[in-house]
Amino acid sequence: MPLRVGYVREHFCAPLLQFAAADQDKTFTLIECPSGTGQLISRLTNDEIDIAIALTDPLIAGIAKGSKAYKLVGSYVTSPLRWAVITGSKDSPYNQISDLRGTTLGISRHGSGSQTMAYVMALQQGWPTEDLQFQVNNDIRGLVNSVNDGSTSAFMWEWFTTKPFADAGSCRFIGQVLTPWPSWLIAAHPTRAAPSDLCAFLNGLSGCVRTFASPEHCAGPSAAFIQQTFGYAEDDVKAWLQAVTYPDDCAEIPAHVITDTLAVLQKAGVVTAPQGEIDLGQYVDASIAKLT
Repeated sequence: MPLRVGYVREHFCAPLLQFAAADQDKTFTLIECPSGTGQLISRLTNDEIDIAIALTDPLIAGIAKGSKAYKLVGSYVTSPLRWAVITGSKDSPYNQISDLRGTTLGISRHGSGSQTMAYVMALQQGWPTEDLQFQVNNDIRGLVNSVNDGSTSAFMWEWFTTKPFADAGSCRFIGQVLTPWPSWLIAAHPTRAAPSDLCAFLNGLSGCVRTFASPEHCAGPSAAFIQQTFGYAEDDVKAWLQAVTYPDDCAEIPAHVITDTLAVLQKAGVVTAPQGEIDLGQYVDASIAKLT
């Protein structure tokens, strides 16, 4: 039975889409999760997918809060994620991040990256994180609608994914926040898939990632693939490719990614500090991933 791989259809997943197209034996099938990491975690929990390629912070936060539905098995994107802070197109009174204090922020789901990054933004601004207020709006279109109908002040979403909406006049960018951690990890249910199948998937994905991220491909085929697949402007594609980095081996996870992310999440009040030292075995499936 093919592995069920959950993903968000964004430019970051270009190497995954190329891998799926080259998978002649159909060893895995892609399952789109447009609402983001919160939906990916929900589908892992509900036995709807076996693997999730998802944002680092919600994955780690979920395990810290006690989830047994998955463990980390690999890395996918090693550069930070650039989150735009986004408000309504015309009549919105918000023009800078400081204007958002005490307002209701839109998020896709509770436990999502959009919520976690709101806490990080609050930390940077010196706001009490316990004062943050949220409204769930499910996906990017619901979030854009909410800042225009006034039910929320702003929301946070990946910069280049949202830029076409801003370019079309549907919303406005009033700032940005970079993640203080590498942006994407790979998680899998601890017992649902055979370790050999997971290792084979990670090995194949690593090869596609290395090809996609190579300088010669970034200058030509990779840029063309993103433009054709996602319809992004050429200048936006070039800017993103210059900033993004992928791992050489998707089965490797640097231990500091977990500890550093947890340290920020604890400061933000997203998770509570553990008693004693952090047990990395709680987070990583050591039979699949290599801790470095």
